[in-house]
Amino acid sequence: MKTLWAPWRMEHVEGTAAKVSGCLFEPQGQTSCDRDALLLYRDTQTLVLLNRFPYTNGHLLVAPVRHLACLTDLRTDEQSGLMAMLSSATRIVRECLQPDGLNVGCNLGEAAGAGIADHLHFHIVPRWEGDHNFMAVLAEVRSVPEHLLTTYDRLLPAFQELLKTEEQKQ
Repeated sequence: MKTLWAPWRMEHVEGTAAKVSGCLFEPQGQTSCDRDALLLYRDTQTLVLLNRFPYTNGHLLVAPVRHLACLTDLRTDEQSGLMAMLSSATRIVRECLQPDGLNVGCNLGEAAGAGIADHLHFHIVPRWEGDHNFMAVLAEVRSVPEHLLTTYDRLLPAFQELLKTEEQKQ
């Protein structure tokens, strides 16, 4: 028998994880990245966070900087910026983590599964053949094979390069 360990998830499972002050999608400061906040990228319109309680390693959250709950509240420039960031983040995940596939989606409202319903965000979830086995079916447990900060360190250089490219365009 093999033992799978993911002790860092226990505080989330038990509901004892420290609450983030303010909105998760509005990290303090103006820096473009912050390892403690798992912020990989921030520009004037969008931000990308590594999900602290992921379904798989590399699970990203992509959101507009402006606090709003629904796609219909986005301005046209925000829509364009958000879609461009979803595309760029998808490319980065594919290049850096080489998954077999990806789930990309958005839950609008608590009834639709949004854990944070008042700030619009998309999920990019890398998937690998066989990444979830009997554990998810029988025990409602998922194993994430890579530590969050290791994944953060793998993805950060590509997001920093993206930021440099975007700044050069302006």
